[in-house]
Amino acid sequence: MKKILGLALIGSMISVSSAHAQQGLFVAYPSPNHTTNSDRIFLIGSAPPGGEVLVNNQKIERSPGGHFAPTFPLKMGENLFSLRYQNQELQIKVTRESTLPVMPVGLAFAKDSLTPAVDIYRKPGELICFGAVAPANAQVSVQLAGQSIPLFPTQKVELPPNSAVLTDTNQPTTTAGKYQGCASASAPGNLGKPQFQLTLNGQTITQSAPGNVTILSPAEIEIAEVTVDSGVARTGPSTDHSRLTPLPKGTQAIITGREGEWLRLDYGGWIKSGETRIFKAAVPPKSIIRSVTSRPVAGGMEILFPLQVAVPVSVQQGTNTFSLTLYNTTAQTDTIRFDDNPLISRLDWQQLAPEQVQYVFNLKSAQQWGYKLEYRGTTLVLTLRTAPATNNPNQPLSGMTIMLDPGHGGPEDSGARGPNGYPEKEVTLIVSKLLREELIKRGATVLMTREGDIDLLPGDRATMINKQEPNLALSIHYNALPDNGDAMNTKGVGMFWYHTQAHSLAVFLQNYLVEKLGRPSYGVFWNNLALTRPAVAPSLLLELGFMINPYEFEWITNSEEQKKLAVALADGIVEWVAESR
Repeated sequence: MKKILGLALIGSMISVSSAHAQQGLFVAYPSPNHTTNSDRIFLIGSAPPGGEVLVNNQKIERSPGGHFAPTFPLKMGENLFSLRYQNQELQIKVTRESTLPVMPVGLAFAKDSLTPAVDIYRKPGELICFGAVAPANAQVSVQLAGQSIPLFPTQKVELPPNSAVLTDTNQPTTTAGKYQGCASASAPGNLGKPQFQLTLNGQTITQSAPGNVTILSPAEIEIAEVTVDSGVARTGPSTDHSRLTPLPKGTQAIITGREGEWLRLDYGGWIKSGETRIFKAAVPPKSIIRSVTSRPVAGGMEILFPLQVAVPVSVQQGTNTFSLTLYNTTAQTDTIRFDDNPLISRLDWQQLAPEQVQYVFNLKSAQQWGYKLEYRGTTLVLTLRTAPATNNPNQPLSGMTIMLDPGHGGPEDSGARGPNGYPEKEVTLIVSKLLREELIKRGATVLMTREGDIDLLPGDRATMINKQEPNLALSIHYNALPDNGDAMNTKGVGMFWYHTQAHSLAVFLQNYLVEKLGRPSYGVFWNNLALTRPAVAPSLLLELGFMINPYEFEWITNSEEQKKLAVALADGIVEWVAESR
């Protein structure tokens, strides 16, 4: 998964060639001048099996093929590593940088520490919070719109990045030096840039925040209308914030706040302004709802929700349930016709809160096979897909379309590299083609996102899944780790899912591969990845082993083991489909 660079360029190859086996001392990762904030680093590389490899005059463990991946602690600043094999020597410098904010020296604020860092818009009476990093024992305040707002020293709990869960290091840390305070303003208008004042040892400086503060007028209704097919809604104003249910094209909502390029919408989600059209309106975009209708379509069931305006929505899948919530909507419903059908046993609904209506579809099967949401005019159309018809015992996957996505590809995206420089993009394509053969033997129609070594962005691959609407989508990958991982001792297959409809398949294939092939289990992960997000079908990203583990790498690149893996995956899919119908 992770892109790893070597000390020398390694050409594309179809299999691990003898040239790799005969090469001298080689380091695939890290680069000769590497910078990290990790407290340790692994050295991924290879040398001919005969003889010893020394790192700073210490002998290191190697696999039968001569590969190595030792981990070493890092001190702050420069760390030098000298690798020697016979008469060959390589030098690597790893610089460890601190993750703590750089504390200012003397009478000064820390660089880029003043917040708001971007222009913000808030509602009248809403709290506006300010922050700065300054020396201990200083007096810090903010002047804004005639108010003097004191800022107080606080201890801030810092959470590790999401990737920390991959190495079981997701523990918070506490940092000091942050001054914070909040205030509010009731009068609409442009309040300007907050002026920060710092006093220390009888001396005072003043500095403007980068961001401007504006209070919105309740009398001016500003609407955002989604202009892309699937607007990315988030829990906050950055890509670090979690995704919410995508907003279908045409969705309208009042803008209740702004932060840089991000818009806060009245139902609670945030969206980038570039995915919207902004206009002023005389009244808020709200709707009533009365009737709901349904009709069968090829491969599923359409449920139609006639509305007066395209409102924001959210989806929640559960075991035997599919829940749809409409915001800015009030029910005037007395009658719903919902005849018996193969997919849905009953539709329940309730007004959860003012202007919030929820519909719960009670399903006849625990396994869901995908859904789509779109607006046709102001009518919301929900399509629930049915299980594929697979009735041929000799070809148990007949009637199914499966899309395979060989991970990475092209000159700019090799993926992870093994100890001898062999790229992930090559082995994912080999295994995907082997898997395609096995799935076709079992009756499936198989689509591929790529057949050769081509550039293909993750978003483009996801678009292909949504356009082709397969019954299953599998993205084939091999794994690596962040710098603070243990490359020598971490191995095994892992499954990554996002929508509930993919969880059962993830767990089943994980257990199946571990049992049938005797592979270690790395784990099953919920993960917000481009190739797990398509909702039109159960979509998984499979990490089938660690490229950077010296021993597992030899299994990954063994052509006979690759064939066994393809057979096991195909058999596992057959068994899961049979159990899930």
